[in-house]
Amino acid sequence: MDWKEISRNWVLVPRNPIGIIHFLGGAFVATAPHITYRLLLEHLAEKGYVVVATPFVNTLDHTEIAKTVLLNFDRVMERLYEYSLIRRQYLPIYGVGHSMGCKLHLLIGSLFEVERAGNILISFNNYAAKEAIPLVEQLNTTVNIEFTPTPQETNRLVQENYKVRRNLLIQFSNDTIDQSTALSRILLARFPGMVTAQTLTGTHVTPLGQDIKWQAGNEFNPLDALGQWFKQEVYRDLNQLKRTMSLWLNPLSGS
Repeated sequence: MDWKEISRNWVLVPRNPIGIIHFLGGAFVATAPHITYRLLLEHLAEKGYVVVATPFVNTLDHTEIAKTVLLNFDRVMERLYEYSLIRRQYLPIYGVGHSMGCKLHLLIGSLFEVERAGNILISFNNYAAKEAIPLVEQLNTTVNIEFTPTPQETNRLVQENYKVRRNLLIQFSNDTIDQSTALSRILLARFPGMVTAQTLTGTHVTPLGQDIKWQAGNEFNPLDALGQWFKQEVYRDLNQLKRTMSLWLNPLSGS
C-alpha cells in the first residue's frame, strides 16, 4: 500500500477494507501525519482499515480546526467513492486522535452531526494556552490569549453534547501531560459501560515511534545482537499500543 494525497488528506486504502479510521495527530506533529505516525497508521491499514490522516496547523481556534478537518474528511470520502477506491457500502468509521487530536475528535462529536462507531483517544491533552504554549506567559499584553473553546468549555461540551457512545481512552505510564483520567470520568458518567480506559507502558510520544534501520553485516556479531535488542525495546511500547487498538477495534482479530 502506498500513501495517496487526496483532498488535503493522506490516505491508505487496503484491499477489502473492514472499516475507516479518521486520524488526527498532536499539535506540532499533525502537519505530516503520514510521516510522524507512519508505523502506527500503516499497521492499522494492514489490519484492513482505510486510514484517512488529516493534517492541520494549530491555532487558538480549535472549533474552526475541528470544522475544517471534518470538512476535509467528508471531501476525501466523496473522492474515494468517486474514484472507486472503495465501494459504496457500510463501513464503520472510527475517530483516532493523539494529544490535541483527541480534543478535535471530542469537538467533532459534540458540535457536529457525525456517524461514528467509536473513538480511540490517546494521551488526551486539554491544557490552557498559557500551559500548552510556553511563550504565551512571556508576552507582555493585557489581552487574554486562550484556546476556543477553553478547557472548561470543552469539558462542558463533552459532558452535555458528545454523541459518540463507544470510546477507548489510552494513557501511558510515563506521561506527565496526559489528562485522560478526568475525561474518563466525564465519558463514563455520560455513557456508563461504553467507555474503556487503559494505561500502557510508554510516554506521550510513544505513538510517534519511528522505523529504525539496522543493517546486519555479512556475519552476525554481538553488535548486531545489541542492535536487534535495542530495536525491540524501542518498538515494545508501540507494539503494545498497536495490539490494544486492534483488539478494541476488532475483538475477534486476536492482535
